[in-house]
Amino acid sequence: MRLLVISPYLPSPTWGAKARSFFLLKALAQQHPVSLLAAAQPDEIHIEEDITRLSSFVNTIHVLTRPGTGQQKRVRQLLNLARGKSNTLLRYTHPVMQQAIDEHFRLTHYDAVIFDCALSAGMRLPPGTRTILLQHNLEFELLCRSYQHDSNALRKLYNWLEYRLVRPYELAQCSKADLILVTSEREQHILHKLVPDRPIEVVPNGVNLTSFTPITEGEVEPPQLLFTGSIDYYPNTSGVLFFARECWPTLRQHVPALQWCIVGKNPPPDILRLANQPGITVTGSVPDTRPYFQRTSIAIVPLLIGSGTRIKILEALAMQKAVVSTSIGAEGLAVEHEKHLLLADTPEAFTAAILRLLREPELRQRLGQAGRALVETHYSWQRCGDRLLHILEQLA
Repeated sequence: MRLLVISPYLPSPTWGAKARSFFLLKALAQQHPVSLLAAAQPDEIHIEEDITRLSSFVNTIHVLTRPGTGQQKRVRQLLNLARGKSNTLLRYTHPVMQQAIDEHFRLTHYDAVIFDCALSAGMRLPPGTRTILLQHNLEFELLCRSYQHDSNALRKLYNWLEYRLVRPYELAQCSKADLILVTSEREQHILHKLVPDRPIEVVPNGVNLTSFTPITEGEVEPPQLLFTGSIDYYPNTSGVLFFARECWPTLRQHVPALQWCIVGKNPPPDILRLANQPGITVTGSVPDTRPYFQRTSIAIVPLLIGSGTRIKILEALAMQKAVVSTSIGAEGLAVEHEKHLLLADTPEAFTAAILRLLREPELRQRLGQAGRALVETHYSWQRCGDRLLHILEQLA
């Protein structure tokens, strides 16, 4: 099949959702001619490097400029909601993208279009074009959980209003799709109840096992915790602040030498201020997270909100690192408490789990080895890509 992939960002092997898009796009290109239509902000780092990587296997690449958020983001968000418009949906649908889609179909026939996220799928296509939704999470679930979790009244109202607008739109796009691809059986089960007549298949998130590989250098001194992820993504921001407020002070009392490294792009002011505390480093964007995994004792995932599955956990397991996560942080993955990682859902339990791992290097080693074995068996990008190609073969 000749495929057009439409993405709200430029796929890249380096971070989260972009990595899912990149490696599955690479798998598609093994058996199908693929063109990519993507959006990116002009100031995104490594954009030329990402285009070079993609050009090695994609037939054509067309990158549109996505407008930045600007300084009046909050004001614009409130004004849009007052007009009954969803800020979330406006980020995924803009006229320039529709014009580019029209031009692509004027020049080339495509058998199917893969929308990288259901919220991108409200675009006009020629009649008879098959549509495939590549989901990273369920956006409406993420908004609902944000509403349920947030204690700030204004943000709580904002997330509720967004949820009310996004949920029917996302489900409408799912109900029209020829195929929906999700990251876990949990999401598959949720969507089957809501759009029972649509084919929904699981293509898990994965990890590059060649790049993320364990390096044995003995005990890490001083002991270090690591959090990775896009820090401007609200679930990550709220998780980091929760850990800093509820767990970090107690941990430093017990282990004064303990260090915590927060690695990820665009940390907001609340996160940057954490670097003023002894033992905490906030890096901002980095070209490669592997050196930070190599130097860490324990990877932490203190998320209170989420949907989909966390690639940061798969990367930590691939590096043979012990992980402490909340249940939401690890949901959707085939991990078991005490076998592959430790799960903890209260500040006291999360803190106790970290202290236990710091005191028991043998347990850290055992969890790391079991985690590596798990990702080798179930979560290599090669395996995920093969799964995607098999599903498309059935569709064709």
